[in-house]
Amino acid sequence: MMNISHFQTKDVVNVSDGRKLGNIDDFDINVTNGKIQAIILGGSGKLFGFLNKNEEIVIPWNNIVKVGEDVVLVRMNLDVELIDD
Repeated sequence: MMNISHFQTKDVVNVSDGRKLGNIDDFDINVTNGKIQAIILGGSGKLFGFLNKNEEIVIPWNNIVKVGEDVVLVRMNLDVELIDD
């Protein structure tokens, strides 16, 4: 079992290209069954030409490959570049 606050401290990394996408800012939770439907990223990682500073990255729960001690590995096929802040 893991607290949400601990989950939010993990880096989210795309296994498709090895890039850090950012950190978890929020969750999309199904209120009927209490299960997480998606994680929502914002903040540090920005997708050039796709997202601006006010937009979020929504990653469906089925795209999560592994939740590790310090990192959440996801599989996203993004054909855009990340820029560093």
